[in-house]
Amino acid sequence: MTGPLVVAPEVRSAVAAGEPVLALESTIFTHGLPRPRNLDVALEAEARVRALGVVPATIGLVDGRPTVGLTPDEIERLGTTDGVVKASVRDVPVAAVKRLSAGTTVAATAYLAARAGVGVFSTGGLGGVHRGAAQTFDESADLPALAGLPLVVVSAGVKSILDIPLTLERLETLGLAVVGYRTTDYPGFYVADSGHDIEYSVDSPDEIAAIARTRDGLGIASTLLVANPLPAERQLDPAEHDSVLRRALAAAEAQGVSGHDTTPFLLDFFQRETAGRSLDVNVEVYRGNVDLGARIAIALADAS
Repeated sequence: MTGPLVVAPEVRSAVAAGEPVLALESTIFTHGLPRPRNLDVALEAEARVRALGVVPATIGLVDGRPTVGLTPDEIERLGTTDGVVKASVRDVPVAAVKRLSAGTTVAATAYLAARAGVGVFSTGGLGGVHRGAAQTFDESADLPALAGLPLVVVSAGVKSILDIPLTLERLETLGLAVVGYRTTDYPGFYVADSGHDIEYSVDSPDEIAAIARTRDGLGIASTLLVANPLPAERQLDPAEHDSVLRRALAAAEAQGVSGHDTTPFLLDFFQRETAGRSLDVNVEVYRGNVDLGARIAIALADAS
């Protein structure tokens, strides 16, 4: 908690007292959602966490300061200012020295949360292995970062635009445990079931907390990934999803979209082709993960 990292007094006090704290990322409102809905979602997430008796710790960089526990004014600034960059772990020291404001990715958020002593983090969907990675080696930095951090991360699986089978293989190789919340169907972000299974399910926040404590007791320093599907009645219609995905991938290939431009292109395609319904699903996914993450933070704090 020393050096260039800024930890909000409320977060610092809660961590020191063993009270529940939940880390939240900033890229969802700096890059993931359109204005002004981005701020509504960010501030609502903090309010949902507080209503459950948990301290929210939204993470980002403000004028180069890596901050765990952004104020509402700082959230508003990051969410409304042009030129805010997107920072993964490798980018944080560069952005810090250049005094840039940045939204933090899953990898950077997780890293900074762990540095501040925050053990639970809720996000929307993880990064993973991209389609065609056998040729491009395109894999999200989220995966190796989480492999070295003893956190609990709640997500709705990985985005369905990724290569889900290869992502699950990489999670196994990297030693990242994956449990499904009340399911063994691995979710695909927009859809409750990606068509791929995982081995273990968990039934409660208490069980998740027990697994995390046992991991820590064994000295295993890797993230426990909790796959939390949104309710089936709130998912994007699977047939529509598959049709849009096929068209999106074809459009990306036809237009020569590749590398880091691929994900925003595909997500924007989804939003346009579903008349904004994919955006609504995105928000529903995030709300569910925030609620579950807060309850896990409470369970961990109660057991300490």
